[in-house]
Amino acid sequence: MGKDLRGKELGVGITQRKDGLYQGRYKDRFGKSKTIYNSKLSELRKELSKAVTDNQQFTSVRDSITLDAWFDRWMSVYKKKRVRPNTIREYTHIYKKNISPYMGNHEIKSICKSDVQLLIDKASDDNYKYERQSKIKAILSDMFSRAMEDDLMIKNPAKGVKLRADKEVNAFALTVEQQNEFLEASKGTFYDNLYNVALNTGLRPGELFALTIADIHMDEGYIDVNKTLVYQKYLEDKGKTFHVEPPKTKQSYRHVPINSVCKEYLTKQFELKKIVSARRPKEQNEYLFVTRFNTPINSVIYSDSIRSVVRRINDTRSSDNEFPFFSGHTFRHTFATRCFESGIEPKVVQSYLGHATLKMTMDLYTHVTPEKSFADIEKIVSTDNKIIEYRRKCV
Repeated sequence: MGKDLRGKELGVGITQRKDGLYQGRYKDRFGKSKTIYNSKLSELRKELSKAVTDNQQFTSVRDSITLDAWFDRWMSVYKKKRVRPNTIREYTHIYKKNISPYMGNHEIKSICKSDVQLLIDKASDDNYKYERQSKIKAILSDMFSRAMEDDLMIKNPAKGVKLRADKEVNAFALTVEQQNEFLEASKGTFYDNLYNVALNTGLRPGELFALTIADIHMDEGYIDVNKTLVYQKYLEDKGKTFHVEPPKTKQSYRHVPINSVCKEYLTKQFELKKIVSARRPKEQNEYLFVTRFNTPINSVIYSDSIRSVVRRINDTRSSDNEFPFFSGHTFRHTFATRCFESGIEPKVVQSYLGHATLKMTMDLYTHVTPEKSFADIEKIVSTDNKIIEYRRKCV
């Protein structure tokens, strides 16, 4: 029982300070002390009573929320109006596949770090690699952080959870010999212009597919990368369809320089686009690179076209010496590798590729060919010889 300055009993949790202000204290459902103040005792009692009642009601209603219910609210409040539809689709797929079946009916207040660790271990046992494990952890971590902001949890049980796989860097790049052989075999094919532009710009496949003639600034000598084209089924779609989205990151908005080879094949593609558009008057769009039917390109079409060229190469090779099959993203890796081999500064290569950090560029795209490695190490010999020669002259 608290007392006022005259020693009169005021009730549980209520006291009067030396300055005359009344204060009421109570503990919330997490055991944290809360204090409210008022100069009038009657009003303080009303406020204190309401706070205690509201806290008890909130505890009984909100504390029982399950992870599934919180996921729906988290998506609705924090994600649907802030991230791309493709990201929403990915989050939903991962949650329903890797999280909900194992802990979706758990009350969020009951989830602890070991529960999340077991979930990651389960994903590892099911052969999900680093990227999927990392996304599972990232989704849960953000969900729990938001729940803490709403006073639904005290700690974030995803913090400190260990992934059970090392990050793999699988960025295959063509050697100079392979690049030349592929381009020789692709001559005269419908997508030859696309391959050459990809190899000379390092644009992501989706960025290439989204290019329009207005994005090509020949006189100024650059390509304006300002969007990407994806072929996906979003949550509200009945099936897969094309969606124009912003580039992958803020740094992905960029101007990529056009070299003389790229300019040659862009010019050829302008003419090819006119021909295809004239043949298909009912299929009109602004995209520079299209199919034979003047429809947009997706990754499957792109990969299939590359495979057809590789098959043509392998028709003249023995089974133990076949040319490797690869995806359209390999052109991007190959472009970066040629840049490094040519001595272009890493920071410049980063700007070409639109990476957020230099570390990302260095981690993914420094694929040095054996010939380049040998040439670089021989530079040391050349330098040593110059030093020896200089010392001889000084003696």
